Amino acid sequence: MRVVVTIQHPAHVHFFKHAIRELEAQDHEVHVFAREKEMAIDLLETYDIDYEVLAGESDSLASLAMVQATYEAKLLRRARKIDPDVITAIGGVAASHVAKVTDAKSVVFYDTEHAELIQQLAYPFADAVFTPDCFRREVEAPHVRYAGYHELAYLHPDRFDPDPSVLDDLGVEVGDDEQLVVCRLVEWGASHDVGNGGFDDIEDVVSQLEDAGGKVLITAEGDLPESLESYQVSVAPERMHDLLAHADLFVGEGATMAAESAVLGTPAVYVNTLSMGYTDELEDYGLLYHFDGEERHQRGLHQSVEILEREAPTFWEGRRESMLADKTDAPDMILRAIETVVPEDVALREEARLRREARREEVTTT
Repeated sequence: MRVVVTIQHPAHVHFFKHAIRELEAQDHEVHVFAREKEMAIDLLETYDIDYEVLAGESDSLASLAMVQATYEAKLLRRARKIDPDVITAIGGVAASHVAKVTDAKSVVFYDTEHAELIQQLAYPFADAVFTPDCFRREVEAPHVRYAGYHELAYLHPDRFDPDPSVLDDLGVEVGDDEQLVVCRLVEWGASHDVGNGGFDDIEDVVSQLEDAGGKVLITAEGDLPESLESYQVSVAPERMHDLLAHADLFVGEGATMAAESAVLGTPAVYVNTLSMGYTDELEDYGLLYHFDGEERHQRGLHQSVEILEREAPTFWEGRRESMLADKTDAPDMILRAIETVVPEDVALREEARLRREARREEVTTT
């Protein structure tokens, strides 16, 4: 097969990296196209994945529309030359549109219910949409639910072994009477972030966590107050999961990192007005605590302090094992999803491709 994978966020690199390797190991032809977004390009380089950048970053919702249009137009030009069998993506707006025009099949993965615009633009054109079975919305496309989370595509214990050297590499020392807390702050610039929020006062967050014995490290998308700059750590994108795995607690506004912490067995306190099916289900497993509403700041901090003061690490590992027992191996699911939409006899697909190329040559010659 000829498979196109599109990347528009660092988490997409993690999600597809094992599937890309498996596809290439099976001698399929894989083309990866990316948009510059935070550390996505750095991750592609780190994992030695061949890629091509089609568009840059955006600094506002208005510029995001232009960047997306540029990305889609360039993807269409490249796909016409490649003539892929499958185009796959998370979200899948460009992937589903380009697949329709190029006679490819589109496989879209998604797990974010409130990103309605993306779903309205992608789902009607998709050949198959795969979501975790905790996804709470109906999908206007062939819809397959699977028992898992995006994060398990790269953090399942069969695929990920945390490296304990991450703290030494960061130069971080945690005292005998301290517990490591990773705090994540978001910038609230995505289209689905409009009108939503997290903590009221990050200085209060740090103060209360420290009073409870926390050694606080902050990773933030935007700028921090000058008083908190010393708490910020610069973690290589491929080492962030090592840090989360060795933390005693995650406290933050980002759903993806909260879920990553939870599936690693690190209790996560997620403070955000937005909820997803996967955050709700991880809360059912007792690995994540979600706080929204007007009192989310204080309620989230109260829970964080309670975890630091009361719970032992083995308590969370038991809850993680219960969750893993119910879930499937996501990279294998990705491969099955791609294979499902492709005709059984790929030779027929190749013959059709050769006929199209012959017709193009005839037109050019004429």
